[in-house]
Amino acid sequence: MARSPHAYMRGNTTKFYEWLDDGLGLGVGVGPPIWICGDCHFGNLGPVADAKGNVALQIRDLDQAVIGNPSHDLIRLALSLATIARSSSLPGITTARMFEALTQGYVKGLLSREAVDSATVPTIHGLVKQAIHRRCGDLLKERIENKEPSIPRGKRFWSLSRTDAHDLDTLV
Repeated sequence: MARSPHAYMRGNTTKFYEWLDDGLGLGVGVGPPIWICGDCHFGNLGPVADAKGNVALQIRDLDQAVIGNPSHDLIRLALSLATIARSSSLPGITTARMFEALTQGYVKGLLSREAVDSATVPTIHGLVKQAIHRRCGDLLKERIENKEPSIPRGKRFWSLSRTDAHDLDTLV
């Protein structure tokens, strides 16, 4: 946690919910039981494209999605934003403005049946514009340190034979 409060917060979903259960979340309102991300932090938000190539900012990691209190997602996202702001040495007013925008966006989402148009938010518009031009190879180069990006096989995975690879290509 001393090295990176944001990385600690991102990697400790269980601890976050323990903190809420231990009484730190006494002021958390009870929302309607709906599908929530369960692990809503800044790193799990990003541009997602549909089959037509339309790109929108969405939650893109739903492996911990559950039926739960939407306040939990908002608190977790706010905590994530606050740790990023703190580690970036941003002034407190910036953090307050991020919380205001988060709250306003949530209220707007509750009051409207329409999706928020990311083109109307300059910062988000810029990120979406950048993302449209990125490809899978860009992500591999960014995340894997080899000259030729490859994903290593674990002990439970094995390489496909040429026949199996051909059959898989045909199937897909």
